[in-house]
Amino acid sequence: MYEAELADVYDAIYAGRGKDYEAEAATVAELVRERLPGASSLLDVACGTGSHLRFFAGLFDHVEGLELSADMLAVARTRMPDVPAHEGDMRDFALGRTFDAVTCMFSSIAYMRDDRELAAAVATMAAHLNRGGVLVVEPWWFPGSFLPGYVAGDVVTVDGRTLSRVSRTVREGDASVMEVHYVVADAATPVRHFTVTHVNTLFTRERYEDAFAAAGLKVDYIEGGPSGRGLFAGTAG
Repeated sequence: MYEAELADVYDAIYAGRGKDYEAEAATVAELVRERLPGASSLLDVACGTGSHLRFFAGLFDHVEGLELSADMLAVARTRMPDVPAHEGDMRDFALGRTFDAVTCMFSSIAYMRDDRELAAAVATMAAHLNRGGVLVVEPWWFPGSFLPGYVAGDVVTVDGRTLSRVSRTVREGDASVMEVHYVVADAATPVRHFTVTHVNTLFTRERYEDAFAAAGLKVDYIEGGPSGRGLFAGTAG
């Protein structure tokens, strides 16, 4: 699957599944303002197609996004032409300004391959915080909560297209490997089948907390979160 096609199918699947980006954005905004009541600016790192960012835009006076995938970024820019959206890598970006809040949602942090990359990403995001600012990161599963061999499946119909998504996730060493199969069908084009593989590191809670501490942040872990994996909230001194 080409990245542009993946961005389109990805959005359609989650829209059909009813993922509530608006409620998730509101929860994160509340978390931020519990720690910094006057927070008015936010940077969403790994913003994807802007699904959270467009709701953050209604909750903060100024928002910006950062995304590694040019194709997903193109969708975000089309959705929100007035919101600055930057192409960059969470490990080493430099925007030349700071924010009251920085977020990294949907377990994107777990694409970091080891502790060195995790520390680099957290430090880079922390460097974009104002004094007292808050970094909110949604982790992937911890090793103890990961279920090897987990299988998930959905079939949705959105805008005249029927899409199915079936995944199986296994553990390989320190990482989970998720193989995802998509089938897309509509009246105008032949049925298409795509396969995508996601490799995510199974960092422990302690490894995340160590990365926050190394970046000079006081960190809390909040159980639950949007997907049951919790949230880390780190505050800059």
